[in-house]
Amino acid sequence: MNDSSADFRQIEAVMQTYVEGGRTGKIDTLRPIFHELATICGYVGPDLFAGPIEMMYDWLAETGQAANLVAGDIRIDIEGSAASVRVELDNWNGHRFTDFFTLVKIEGPWQIMSKVFYLHPE
Repeated sequence: MNDSSADFRQIEAVMQTYVEGGRTGKIDTLRPIFHELATICGYVGPDLFAGPIEMMYDWLAETGQAANLVAGDIRIDIEGSAASVRVELDNWNGHRFTDFFTLVKIEGPWQIMSKVFYLHPE
């Protein structure tokens, strides 16, 4: 196995952890995959939802688990120690999202540095 296939599998595992964290609503599941300086940005209706990743943790604590969350198409692009991932998510407590992540391989593990999302109209 070459380095790129190992990186691909590691990033897939990060995304599986992200989806599992959403399904269970367990913030402690998500914390290790997000860098402490990670950010989030997207619109919820007309309102911009942007800032530190703690905002997502707060939202998750408020909305709870999304037991029926379904991850669809996942696209991964890797270049050296940087990567981008696009994930289609359906039924996050009744909502459909397209999430875009940037990841950096920092001293071994891949971590999410930013999450930009699109909340599809209902």
